[in-house]
Amino acid sequence: MVKPKIPKPTESELAILGILWEKGPCTVRQVNETLSKQQPTGYTTTLKLMQIMAEKGLVVRDQSQRTHVYQAHLPEEQTQNQLLGDLMDKAFGGSAEKLVLRALSAKKISAGELAKIKQMLTEIEGK
Repeated sequence: MVKPKIPKPTESELAILGILWEKGPCTVRQVNETLSKQQPTGYTTTLKLMQIMAEKGLVVRDQSQRTHVYQAHLPEEQTQNQLLGDLMDKAFGGSAEKLVLRALSAKKISAGELAKIKQMLTEIEGK
């Protein structure tokens, strides 16, 4: 049986997922407090977004307590892989080479980042 694909999160949904990945399970209030530090957001807006995210399957809601607690349905890496695969297919014709070359040329990277990339390439070549 094929598992249904979870829809791609919007920019606002990604901001909420980022908070849940960083902090772990949170209430709407906890998410809203953190989100409001980045951009002014009302509690009801955050609540509605998180309810929609639960309907989409992006988050899981624990309703066992009076205050509902939400957590990301998928790990951060899995969501990133899904988004990256979609971008690679749509914008780069499925070419990992084109995607990586564009990513490396689009923005200046630090020496530390470059060292990590070289290490990763060495590990991939060794496999």
